[in-house]
Amino acid sequence: MEPGLGSAPAGSMDASAEQSLPEPGSQDSVAGDDIEIVVNVGGVRQVLYGDLLSQYPETRLAELMDCLAGGYDTIFSLCDDYDPGKREFYFDRDPDAFKCVIEVYYFGEVHMKKGICPICFKNEMDFWKVDLKFLDDCCKSHLSEKREELEEIARRVQLILDDLGVDAAEGRWRRCQKCVWKFLEKPESSCPARVVAVLSFLLILVSSVVMCMGTIPELQVVDAEGNRVEHPTLENVETACIGWFTLEYLLRLFSSPNKLHFALSFMNIVDVLAILPFYVSLTLTHLGARMMELTNVQQAVQALRIMRIARIFKLARHSSGLQTLTYALKRSFKELGLLLMYLAVGIFVFSALGYTMEQSHPETLFKSIPQSFWWAIITMTTVGYGDIYPKTTLGKLNAAISFLCGVIAIALPIHPIINNFVRYYNKQRVLETAAKHELELMELNSSSAEGKPGGSRSDLDTLPPEPAAREGPSWGSRLKLSHSDTFIPLLTEKHHRTRLQSCK
Repeated sequence: MEPGLGSAPAGSMDASAEQSLPEPGSQDSVAGDDIEIVVNVGGVRQVLYGDLLSQYPETRLAELMDCLAGGYDTIFSLCDDYDPGKREFYFDRDPDAFKCVIEVYYFGEVHMKKGICPICFKNEMDFWKVDLKFLDDCCKSHLSEKREELEEIARRVQLILDDLGVDAAEGRWRRCQKCVWKFLEKPESSCPARVVAVLSFLLILVSSVVMCMGTIPELQVVDAEGNRVEHPTLENVETACIGWFTLEYLLRLFSSPNKLHFALSFMNIVDVLAILPFYVSLTLTHLGARMMELTNVQQAVQALRIMRIARIFKLARHSSGLQTLTYALKRSFKELGLLLMYLAVGIFVFSALGYTMEQSHPETLFKSIPQSFWWAIITMTTVGYGDIYPKTTLGKLNAAISFLCGVIAIALPIHPIINNFVRYYNKQRVLETAAKHELELMELNSSSAEGKPGGSRSDLDTLPPEPAAREGPSWGSRLKLSHSDTFIPLLTEKHHRTRLQSCK
C-alpha cells in the first residue's frame, strides 16, 4: 500500500474523518496538511491526505478540502453524494480508472492500465480535473489512435447519412449530381450500382487481356507499309473499353462534390493515365505525321502504348484487398528501407569478394565489381539465372554465404509488414461494423421516438435536448438528429460516455 492511500475499517475511518473534517457550513478551519479526505469511488473506499492533494490545488480532490466551508451546495457540486455521519464523499465513477488517476499525486504522471478505453479514461481525467499533460507519452499514443478511429466512424456514418438525407432546398441539378455520384462511387447503394461496378471491373480485365493478346504475332496483321499491327477486332474492343472508361471518368468528375480533390486523388490520376495514351496516340497517328517523320510518330505511339499497363491499377478501386496492401506498404516504409539497406550492404560486400576470389580462374565470368553486382543481386534474392556464376572453391563458398545472408535479410522485415497488413485489415472491418451498428442504433432511437409523445429520446436522455430539431418531417431528418446527438458530442468530447466510447 502506498503512503497516504489506504483502506481502513469503517470504525477507525469514521473516527479519523470526524477528527479531520469540520461540519458543513462551519467556520472551523483545519490545516491543509492535516486533513484526511475519505472518498468512495464506485464502492471502493480510500483515504487521501491533504499534504498530497495540495500539490495540485486545481484538481477536484484538492477542492474537497475546502468544500465543507461552503455548505452542501458546494459539496454536491463536486461529488455525487455525501454522508455527514461518516464524513465520506461518494463518486459514481470507475474505480479502476481512479486508481490510475491518483498516481499523479504520488509520481507526478499518470499511466493508463491495459484494458481501459482511452476515451473513457480521458473523460475520467477531465472529471477529476487532472490535466492531460500528466498522461505518459505511451498512453497518449493510444488515446490519439482511438480518437482517429472514432472520427473515422463518425465520417463514415456522416457519409451514409448524407446519402440517405434529401434536402428539399437543393435544386434539381444538385440532386441529380448526388444521385450520379452515389451511383458510380457507392456500389452498395443499389443493385444497378453494383451491376455497373461489376461491369467496370470486367472491362478492366478485358482491356488488360486485349493489350496482352495484341502482342501475339499470330494475332497481328500486316498494314499497307508492311508493319505488323494489332488485329482490327482487338482494336475495336479496346476502343469500346476506353470509351467506357472515359464516360465513367467524366461522369464522376462532373458529379464530384469537390472537383479539385477528385482530380488530384491518386486513383483518379491512375484513371487518367489509363485512358490518356489512347487519345494521345490517336492524335499522333492522324496529325503527327504532318509535323514529324513517320518513324518518330510510330516510336512515340509505341511508347504511349506501354503506358496502357496503368489500367491494371484501376482494379484497386474495386478491391479492398489491394487497397489494404497499398496502405500496409505505405506504413512499412521503415521496414522496406531496412530491407533495401541490408541488401545493398550485402550486394556490395559479396560482389567485391566474388570478384576478388574469381580473378585466379582463367575463364572467370566476373569481369568487374559493377558487373558482379548483378550476380550478387540474383544470388541474395534466390533467383539465380545462371548467366554468371563462380568457378573457384572460394567463390562457391562466398556464393553460399551470400545466399544464406540474402534469405535472412529478406525474412527479417517480412513479419512487421504482415502485421501492418493484418492490423489495418482488421481495423477496417471493425470500423465498418461499428458504423453499421451506429446506424442501427440511430434507426432504433428514431423508431422509439416515433412511439412516444413529444418525441422523447429515452436512450439519449443524458444528451442536451434540441427542441428545434426534434420534430422532423421524414425518417432521414430523424436520423440526422440522432447523428448530431451521437457524434458531435463525441468529437467535441463534451459528455462522459457514449455508446461508441465503450471498450467493446
